[in-house]
Amino acid sequence: MGGDHGPSVTIPAAISFLKKQADVHLILVGLEDTIRAELRKHHGEGHSRITIKNATEVVTMDDPIEIALRKKKDSSMRVAVELVKDGSANASVSAGNTGALMAVSRYVLKTMAGVDRPAICSVMPNQKGGPTYMLDLGANVDCEPHHLHQFAIMGSVLCSAMEGNPRPTIGLLNVGTEEIKGNDVVKATGLLLKADHERGKLNFHGNVEGNDIFKGTVDVVVCDGFVGNVTLKAIEGLSRFVKSVFTETVLSMAGALLARKSLKKLNPERYNGASLLGLKGLVFKSHGGANAYAFEWALQRAYQAAKYDVQEQLSALIAELMPTSPGQASQA
Repeated sequence: MGGDHGPSVTIPAAISFLKKQADVHLILVGLEDTIRAELRKHHGEGHSRITIKNATEVVTMDDPIEIALRKKKDSSMRVAVELVKDGSANASVSAGNTGALMAVSRYVLKTMAGVDRPAICSVMPNQKGGPTYMLDLGANVDCEPHHLHQFAIMGSVLCSAMEGNPRPTIGLLNVGTEEIKGNDVVKATGLLLKADHERGKLNFHGNVEGNDIFKGTVDVVVCDGFVGNVTLKAIEGLSRFVKSVFTETVLSMAGALLARKSLKKLNPERYNGASLLGLKGLVFKSHGGANAYAFEWALQRAYQAAKYDVQEQLSALIAELMPTSPGQASQA
């Protein structure tokens, strides 16, 4: 029900996704009459692999977090997350209010042992043809070294599970690659990750810069949510600007036609769907302004995470790697 467009986007995305994945059953959560009406428009009513779960309230994009938590206890967002908690669903996907989704998910599912704060993690394309995992992308704007340390561990585990890479490389986003550069938080985080690397727990590459994200210098890029969200929005804006350049003249459109396969890599819609890492359950956040094509990608990422038992791997490896307290992390 959430996002900028609601069921007019999520319903056609769901129907299209079901056509491509024969082993998936979707639970559509929200105002039942609205959902059924939208399903009829897209000839999806009565689909054998669709169940409707009625929820009487909707968290709007501008609702304060306390409203989502305390007032709207029967919101589609909350009911969907509760389905994950009780085992009725393997994962939840929402395009709704990010702050509310994080707060509701954290309240309902709780965080994994040793995790102070969940983080938002998504993937970016790189020149090597693979994904670069990046976190945090907006959940935590103010972080201490032990928070970034935890993000590194969670990002490494997710990348390992999704990509089959037993030792993904980790980079700490900084204003330079030298160890002496950066603010105090980044410098202190670097020491924690370096100690983990020396013990063989994590594969810490060192500091990386913004241009390394797309070079594919490392598999996982770690930063606080303030830097991550600004970077993400700048990337999305640049991608759309580049695409607009190819529509300025007939010649540029002809060039775009010739390069259409390569230009697909610049489409941010293909990378929609970020994982809320550190929770006792799989929750994925779609961009609020996503169209049906982009929302379908968010469904695909949630499906892959469930299929590859990412939650079980996260639980096991985080329990093994995560320091039990900030104090222990500082001593590591």
